[in-house]
Amino acid sequence: MKAILVKEDKSLVWDNVPDPIIKADEVLVKIEYAALNRADLMQREGDYPPPEGCPEWMGLEVSGEIVEIGKAVPAECTLKIGDKVCALLGGGGYAEYVAVKYDMCMPVPKGCTMVEAAAIPEAFATAYLNLFMEGNIKAGNTLLMNAGASGLASVIIPMAKAFGIRVITTVLSDEIADSIKHLNADRIVVTTKEDISEVLKEELSEGRSVDVAIDCLGGEIMGKCIHYLTHGARWIMIAALAGQKTEIDLKNIYVRNVRIIGSTLRSRSPEVKAQILSKLVSEVWEKVESGAVRPTIYEVLPITEAEKAHDLLYAGKNVGKVVLKVEQ
Repeated sequence: MKAILVKEDKSLVWDNVPDPIIKADEVLVKIEYAALNRADLMQREGDYPPPEGCPEWMGLEVSGEIVEIGKAVPAECTLKIGDKVCALLGGGGYAEYVAVKYDMCMPVPKGCTMVEAAAIPEAFATAYLNLFMEGNIKAGNTLLMNAGASGLASVIIPMAKAFGIRVITTVLSDEIADSIKHLNADRIVVTTKEDISEVLKEELSEGRSVDVAIDCLGGEIMGKCIHYLTHGARWIMIAALAGQKTEIDLKNIYVRNVRIIGSTLRSRSPEVKAQILSKLVSEVWEKVESGAVRPTIYEVLPITEAEKAHDLLYAGKNVGKVVLKVEQ
């Protein structure tokens, strides 16, 4: 089969690799679409190696068709050959086929296209993990979701709204703010015009302070914002795209009982990931099927144009998810 490989000069090439051989508890998926994540860029740069035993090529989420099932897949598992699924991977999605443990597959929600399905597993699992497991967020709480135009925000914002959560998000321009209005955030802060720390200070004074923040930016502004949260709030760091250092008033942290939580999905055990996927199907799928929560697709490109797709993420041009179509 073919897969996208990273050459020594960091360029990408669609080249031949060995066919995957499934283990007894795995299924073989013929890939139709693979969605991009910023972790792919980090892996390409050599900063985010795949877990042991995973293919060397990138790709954390795919949609496709089951074409083979291992002999030790439990009888109670409902998967069968020919089923359309979306799958969460440790790596290996930029390819024609992938072997994946059976409990990392989910049925495609009713009414979802295969393009949309490919954009679900990583983003939806990350959203559920940080909203409900790490954040312990409840209906009526307020969420701060930084970088509202990101692929992850395009899932977290509507998921939070579907569960009765008030959402504040940040963007860089009025144009971007207009492009994410369909996500229905309660307040969109254009940070070139408003200081987000002053906005949070205002929210606190008016009794609408943030209970949970999900932050992929970090940097100087994180330290300024964390002073204006609800007592007992959770600030969840999932990346630091705006800088890895900040200055925090530690007294504010312990007096207000604020918790700073570092979180990545990829580092979780297979058992935890399987638990998250099971929760998605049982608790979130009905909201996906009703249309309350859907991934926002920015662009679909042939997998042979993976480099062009990566350039969209490098440039921060995408509002929503970029997806690769696998032609076979």
